[in-house]
Amino acid sequence: MSTPDVRPVGDLPNELGKTAPRELQSAGIDSLAKVSTCTEKELLALHGVGPKAIRLLAAALAEQGLSFRAGDDGTG
Repeated sequence: MSTPDVRPVGDLPNELGKTAPRELQSAGIDSLAKVSTCTEKELLALHGVGPKAIRLLAAALAEQGLSFRAGDDGTG
């Protein structure tokens, strides 16, 4: 049985494809507001979330006036 297409998930960009939104949703992240509570490093640690997904999420966050949470070292 194939994995269901979970797009769209909340207000996450459809350009993310299937894997990244599915994994984000599994981690309890189903909106840009929730994405903004994470650092880029935390998101990159999730299966299926790579540099492309980070770029797409960053652009979507910026459109909403949001950004990734800064990391402990001052980076995203």
